[in-house]
Amino acid sequence: MPVTEIISDPATLTMNIHAEFDASVDRVWSVFTDPRQLERFWGPPGWPATFTRFDFTPGGLAQYSMTGPDGETHHARWEFLRIDAPDSFEVLDGFADEAGELLTEMPPMRMVFSFVDEGARTRLHGVTHFESLEALEQSVAMGMVEGTRMAMSQLDTVLQSLRDYAQGKGTRLEVLDDQHVRITRLVEGSRDLVWRAHTEPDLLRQWLLGPDGWRMTVCEVDPAVGGHYRYAWEPVDGTEGQAFGFDGENLVMDGPRRSVTTEHMTGTDYPSTTNDLQLFEEDGATLLTLLIEYPDAATRDIVLATGMLDGMETSYERLEREVLASV
Repeated sequence: MPVTEIISDPATLTMNIHAEFDASVDRVWSVFTDPRQLERFWGPPGWPATFTRFDFTPGGLAQYSMTGPDGETHHARWEFLRIDAPDSFEVLDGFADEAGELLTEMPPMRMVFSFVDEGARTRLHGVTHFESLEALEQSVAMGMVEGTRMAMSQLDTVLQSLRDYAQGKGTRLEVLDDQHVRITRLVEGSRDLVWRAHTEPDLLRQWLLGPDGWRMTVCEVDPAVGGHYRYAWEPVDGTEGQAFGFDGENLVMDGPRRSVTTEHMTGTDYPSTTNDLQLFEEDGATLLTLLIEYPDAATRDIVLATGMLDGMETSYERLEREVLASV
């Protein structure tokens, strides 16, 4: 994780972040000043950012929104006050309405990002200046410290090419906290096609089968927000196991970039999970990132102990072999 420390200082009305990256200063500068790369980490897991405007010049504006797993959206904006490439830039950051006008409920913050060149490594020093102690305490209470730490933890993925980060490493699992895990898998295929493979029943039936020896008996999909889906499987050819299925609701559908759904085991009183799938494409390959939210650590551990990850890897291998390579 690149973040070394985050310190809020009531005496100076600041919050300081220190981070280190195994990348050149030019590379780190580029991910902070390119909106398409910023979108991949500016916002903690479950609250990705979408930049709709990015006038990277002194006096220019950047507008963005962050949409949570329940579809709730918060809008914000940057006003670029100073740019000294590739050493530092300064912005006025504040919550905004959909038109980009600053909201008055919470005063904007002045943020300064400084980058120190250490050859193959880069140190980041970020300082956020608050107008009052109340504004600082309000930001801390809203989870700004932990949110910033989790957002910056995603930077390692962005700084590397997708193939360097994930190719040949299969389906990987990271436990983020008691309720959240992140699963990543690089697949060979365009983002548009991977999105179709996750939303079109004819394609889903070809690969979403888990371990060999199972067949999909139900595949019902309504891809609209608020729509529902239902999947079911049963063993074949003497494979041990009992038929089962999942059902859920679509909370966010932002194709071909992101979908958020609930997932519940059909016919049981087990609690639902929230599954946040995001797709990023680079050089003909797509990185799938699945953030799963469990109700508690006990449920998380029970599900992970079922061999879920192995079943997912088998399905993703089948996705590449049966769908992406043939369409």
